[in-house]
Formats: sequence, C-alpha cells, structure tokens
Amino acid sequence: MPPGAAAGEGATHGAHSTRSFRGERALKIAARSIHIAAMGLVLGGVAWAVPGHALDTALAVTIASGSVLMGVDLWKDGGYLVQGNGVAVLLKLALLALGLAFPAARLGCCLAATVVASVGSHMPRAWRHWSFVRRRVPE
Repeated sequence: MPPGAAAGEGATHGAHSTRSFRGERALKIAARSIHIAAMGLVLGGVAWAVPGHALDTALAVTIASGSVLMGVDLWKDGGYLVQGNGVAVLLKLALLALGLAFPAARLGCCLAATVVASVGSHMPRAWRHWSFVRRRVPE
C-alpha cells in the first residue's frame, strides 16, 4: 500500500500540480458518462452474443470517449501512465485486447476490464496518483 493511502484524501493535498483548462471538469464528466453508457451497451452486447457489426456504433463511441478521457489526463500530466490510475487504464486496455484476441474469453475479459475500471476510478487519491517509477506520490 502506498504511504499515506490509509490516511485518506487529505494525505496528498498539494502533492502534484497539473495543467488544467476552463471546462475541464464538465468535459470529463460528459465524456465519462458517455463512456460508461457506451461501454455498458458493448458489454451487454458481448454478454448476449449480439453480432459484432450491431455494436460498431457503441464501440466507436466507447473508443472516442475513452480517448478523450485518456487524452485529457495525459495532457494534464505526462506521468499519468506510470501512476496508479494510468496503470489501471493500461491494464483495462490489455484485458480488452485479450478479449479481442481470444473470443471464447471475451465476456470474462470485458467483465474483468469493467472491474479494473471501477476500482481504478474509485481508489483512494494516494493510490490513484502513486508513481510506480518514483515509488511515491509525486510532489
């Protein structure tokens, strides 16, 4: 467990300044809402064995909204991909790629990716920002 993780949100105040822009929060809320809805359609389609072409639009919206979310996080802080939240996103993408490569495991991979995404989004702040390179929360 990262140091300070048990102490809660207050343990990392002022820990790492990042860039921001006007409307960032609104954009991320909208993109995340769209992403969750579209991914829900894709996951349901996989669970019910809906033909792939019928999921093309939902899949495209999932990819586009996820790209917006990841792009904003990368723009804000290039270290994102080596921090807990970025590593969770990379793990989610790896699970989804496995599901594409192994159709018999697709539903399990999609479900696992959903769990990783949920946990990654709701981890304590110190865990989300823990740097696997620096071995600490960046200051």
